[in-house]
Amino acid sequence: MIIIHQNTVWLSQTQTWLYHQIKHLPCNIENHIVCDQVDNLEQFYLPNIHNFSENFILKYYFQKAIKKLFSPQYYPFLVDQAKIHNAQILHSHFGNRGWQNLVSAKQAKLKHIVTFYGFDVNYLPKQYPFWLQRYQALFQEVDYILCEGSHMAKCIVEMGCPAKKVKVHHLGVSVDNIPFKPRQWDPSQPLRILIASSFVEKKGIPYSLEAVAIFQKKNSIPIQITIIGDARQEKRQQQQKKKIIETIEKYDLQSKVKLMGYQPYLIFLKEAYQHHIFLSPSITSSDGDTEGGAPISILEMAASGMPILSTIHCDIPDIIQEGKTGLLAKERDAEGLAENLQWLVDHPKQWQIMLRASRNHIEQEYNVKIQSQRLVDIYQCLIKGA
Repeated sequence: MIIIHQNTVWLSQTQTWLYHQIKHLPCNIENHIVCDQVDNLEQFYLPNIHNFSENFILKYYFQKAIKKLFSPQYYPFLVDQAKIHNAQILHSHFGNRGWQNLVSAKQAKLKHIVTFYGFDVNYLPKQYPFWLQRYQALFQEVDYILCEGSHMAKCIVEMGCPAKKVKVHHLGVSVDNIPFKPRQWDPSQPLRILIASSFVEKKGIPYSLEAVAIFQKKNSIPIQITIIGDARQEKRQQQQKKKIIETIEKYDLQSKVKLMGYQPYLIFLKEAYQHHIFLSPSITSSDGDTEGGAPISILEMAASGMPILSTIHCDIPDIIQEGKTGLLAKERDAEGLAENLQWLVDHPKQWQIMLRASRNHIEQEYNVKIQSQRLVDIYQCLIKGA
């Protein structure tokens, strides 16, 4: 079976989950990645990456101009690659790319699957209503829409997609490459808290910092906070970075916070094992952006044996089952996050039960090998139905 995977850039530092999704597909699947540009190839190299901007530089700029002037759905490079490699299925990653690829999928006579991941579900159609109109065409013509969980599936159906076309397909993590090392905290040592995400409002980083400050007022326990992530040049991310810095200063946390910026995935994992608690309180941002599903970092940290403090947001409760595999607060509830942090500190011996339950849940429902085979089953079902 020959699959074309299409994404704008292969691959952003924050899209490790997409790399693992394709890398772990079984050997009877021949994958071809079609992209406009490449980045971070030293981390995310896979065979059969077809980079339009590098191989066809003049055509790239010509077609980019045509797209801008006439049609965002003009993408003959994708059609050419599909025909050259005799592809059967086009798998578009992100809903907006799915719409942009509709014409190409028809021209190349490909079955078409589109996976929604988050910002394409809530942010795009709310900020730019024309995307809701475009999605109607996508929903009518596409074969399947995949999404991370039941919450996102409900949102997609509410936008107008026939329920029979929507399939929940959990993202997976490479549990074989994430050793289970259940954290143990010695109260005589500093409590080390990890925060890791891009500096966007929906990640709720200021609420994480406020929660730690509330907790610190009630305890004399030394705290160390590490933040892995940063802001890109986009205005809303720069504004969020400013807010994060202001929050650190407001609560006098400068001596307790280490800002590491963006880091390669292996450094992120290495740092994770040096920390006790992962704090990731996602929220619905003021511009309507949400996780859609759930942050992949929660899956990875839960698999590694770290207690998770998060929020009741989108599909996070499917992963972090309240009181069983982690603790959840309401969105924007710094007091609630602080109370959950206090519970963990007061019950260090009960961590082990929670951490084992969490690992088991990840192994059963979010193991990338199992999820990759389930994705193959979806592909095969689509081919057989042809």
